[in-house]
Amino acid sequence: MRKYIFIIGGVMSGVGKGITSASIGKILQGKGFNVTAIKVDPYINVDAGTMNPIEHGEVFVTEDGDETDQDIGNYERFLNKNIPTDNYMTTGRVYQSVIQRERNLEYKGKCVEVVPHIPQEIIDRIKRAADKDKADITIIEVGGTVGEYQNLLFLEAARMMHLKEPENVVFIMVSYLPIPNKIGEMKTKPTQHAVRTLNGAGIQPDFIVARSEKPLDEPRKEKISVFCNIKKEDVISAPDVDSIYDVPINFEKDNLGDLILDKFGLESKEKDLKDWRKMVQEIKEAKDEVKIGMVGKYFSTGDFTLTDSYISVIEAVKHGAMANKVKPKLIWISTDKIEKEGIDCLKELDGVIIPQGWGSRGSEGKIEAIKYCRENKVPYFGLCYGMQMAAIEFARNVCGLEGSNSEEADPKTKYPIFHIMPDQKKYLEEKKYGGTIRLGGWPCKLQKGTKIKDIYKKDEVTERHRHRYEFNNEYKEKLEEKGLTICGTSPDNKLVEAIEITEHPFFIGTQFHPEYISRPLNPHPLFVEFVKKCKK
Repeated sequence: MRKYIFIIGGVMSGVGKGITSASIGKILQGKGFNVTAIKVDPYINVDAGTMNPIEHGEVFVTEDGDETDQDIGNYERFLNKNIPTDNYMTTGRVYQSVIQRERNLEYKGKCVEVVPHIPQEIIDRIKRAADKDKADITIIEVGGTVGEYQNLLFLEAARMMHLKEPENVVFIMVSYLPIPNKIGEMKTKPTQHAVRTLNGAGIQPDFIVARSEKPLDEPRKEKISVFCNIKKEDVISAPDVDSIYDVPINFEKDNLGDLILDKFGLESKEKDLKDWRKMVQEIKEAKDEVKIGMVGKYFSTGDFTLTDSYISVIEAVKHGAMANKVKPKLIWISTDKIEKEGIDCLKELDGVIIPQGWGSRGSEGKIEAIKYCRENKVPYFGLCYGMQMAAIEFARNVCGLEGSNSEEADPKTKYPIFHIMPDQKKYLEEKKYGGTIRLGGWPCKLQKGTKIKDIYKKDEVTERHRHRYEFNNEYKEKLEEKGLTICGTSPDNKLVEAIEITEHPFFIGTQFHPEYISRPLNPHPLFVEFVKKCKK
């Protein structure tokens, strides 16, 4: 019988349900079980692709081309495996599927209702994903926080699953315990209320993961146990840690893995987090530091800096730093600041990354940063839009094509170095924006004698994409004559996938997103080499 763990949030969002889910998966994987993870999001959007990253965080792209919530990326990094589109669902996606089935007469003339048909569709999707992966244990993270109207139907699906097979379903609530500054005492009352709210949905948690700034003490454990109707040993302390990769090891201090297996009536097949523990220890032992500038526009929200828009890039940099036994210090630089104040803010950096982006705002600041890196031999790594801006900077300042641009930033540019593909143009005219861009894993042929081929040590690689505009091949010869190397193309040579300046210490741009497939125990070679050059 397959086993299912539902992870539900209490008190507030953003306290680490995704990392908790990924960490529990890692622990159970280390005990010899095949584990997969599912994310359910309560919004009506069919996928995450059309949302502003400041509002919802990074859009993560799967190998099979789904635009998903950033937590799918966490699952891939911790479990070290690809998570397919079957493992991601939204309210919009579920409703869309039920309505389509009704139109196809698949309900055989029944009156189709929100309950039970929507929860049953959710259950069917969960079981289909578990079966497809042949998973012993499936972890289902329910987005949002208990008490929100939006996720009630997902909780109802969880309740119905538990009703039918209670021995196969476990509930874990991740709840926040605040420590108000003026009081100085950790408070359990918000968690007590959250559990009562969950009880109102017909669910009693088996475990409570107590997130807080500090470790949970015995009096607080006792209080949660008594008032939340849960064994004291099933209250798991989850204090803030220096690295998300510490979390599985921290959970194991409270024997969470064995406690979960005990609820399921299972026994550990093996106990091996040796490689993970070694990696975490090496992170702590790293002493040298590299300063890497992240130049972008999706991290300012009012008076706060929100880095969730670039989570995969941040983690890939960390993986590259681990491989080089250094600590990365990320410096967040808004493109608006460069446009207003110039490039002085770049002068103390060991390297610069320009990640994904859309539209014209901030593009001139990116071009100024790229010019500085190119002229001063500062390691530069351009990801997707960062590659496009690098080619445009080269066209303007080396090839003399003044006013060069992408049609995305300037539709009337005299020199459209990047242009819209014919099929994409049709989508835009018909206002078909969702899920129509180039997505998922695509092959890239690497050119002989290039830096990028030396780094990969392969003739061809598969990398994930998320973009609508492509390099305009009319300018290929002109840019190559002046020293820009087209180092990666599609196998048919029609699409430019990567560029470099070969004599530069590290000046590489990729149309694809290598950060999506970088993992802590399997860091991406481009990020490893980039950090290596930053270290030098």
